Amino acid sequence: MALMQSFKMALKSIAGNKMRSFLTMLGMIIGIVAIVVLVSIAQGANASVISSIEGMGTNMITVSVRSRRANPIKLSTLDELSDDPYIEAYAPYLSVTGTVKAGNTVYDDASIIGTSSSYMLIRALEMEDGRFLSTPDIDNRSHVAVIGSEAAEEMYGSTDCVGSSFSIDGTAYTVVGVLKSKGTSSVGSQDTMVLIPFTLAQRITQTTGVTSFYVTATSSENVDFAQTGVEDFLKKYFSSTSYYSVFNQTQMLSTLSETTSTLTLMLGGIAAISLLVGGIGIMNIMLVSVSERTREIGIRKAIGASRGNILSQFLIEALVLSIMGGALGILLSYLIVTIVSPLIGVTMVMSAEVSLAAVAFAVIIGAVFGLYPAAKASKLRPIEALRYDG
Repeated sequence: MALMQSFKMALKSIAGNKMRSFLTMLGMIIGIVAIVVLVSIAQGANASVISSIEGMGTNMITVSVRSRRANPIKLSTLDELSDDPYIEAYAPYLSVTGTVKAGNTVYDDASIIGTSSSYMLIRALEMEDGRFLSTPDIDNRSHVAVIGSEAAEEMYGSTDCVGSSFSIDGTAYTVVGVLKSKGTSSVGSQDTMVLIPFTLAQRITQTTGVTSFYVTATSSENVDFAQTGVEDFLKKYFSSTSYYSVFNQTQMLSTLSETTSTLTLMLGGIAAISLLVGGIGIMNIMLVSVSERTREIGIRKAIGASRGNILSQFLIEALVLSIMGGALGILLSYLIVTIVSPLIGVTMVMSAEVSLAAVAFAVIIGAVFGLYPAAKASKLRPIEALRYDG
């Protein structure tokens, strides 16, 4: 009963000073919004990247040769990987620098890649029109290309461009296929790709070996077995594991999760500082309130109120301010995430756990910083409080 009475008095005191109470809660509101929104941005970015990686398949393995001193792996040598029962396909990868021009249109955003016919399976690409690169294209160094949907739109104004010609640094190519739009992934946008035969890319870049290639396992359960097979294959051609790197999508997801978790904690910690500032604001206002209500405290003590009654009254008042500030902060955070996020094009994922944790932290801050003013009020002597003329 005494607790309920203290709660009612706390609400009455807050309602009696609406502007001051709102300004006191403002620190908590800003702190909650800072924590929830910053963490939402971090989690949204994490979810977006994870989605793009998973869209490529969790059974893909990426191999990169880092040392130029190592003997290069020849394209024909990769055929040894087909003997591994856990490997479904493999495809070399070589980036080419050049100016793509279709008629009078120069396409500056093109990502020119030399690869083989298996690249389509490994990267889960689909054809919008035409065909993909074939084995004869690779063997004959044919001047053909498969382009992304965005590249087709920019170069020809339409994806209906199979049979059209364009040039890379003045050398003519024929479009034999257009890919379906797939968007951006962890390795770049697939809609801006210009895929040419790997052997032709080697001639352009004057590269004799394979420096990067993709491998896909027969299933996600066999990724580790397939990776072991790839590593055994590489050990036959390189004297040191420092010459190359092998990693799969699962490892990438794990590394990404660790990185984003650290980033999220860092952002949350920085934002939590504003809650501490809000707590200091509560303490200051509560000290002012104690000073203003000194005579009231003296009267209550004179008619029998205990130290615990006074302590609970002011502590509950601080907690109510914290809870109300936290609730308003969550509401404002929700509005920002649902309304502002689409407008500015930033992906945000609002987490219920983070929201509850932020409010709980706000309540703890309110209790900690409200305890000193409450204790000060409870220690006032009735005679001194009644004589107070502040």
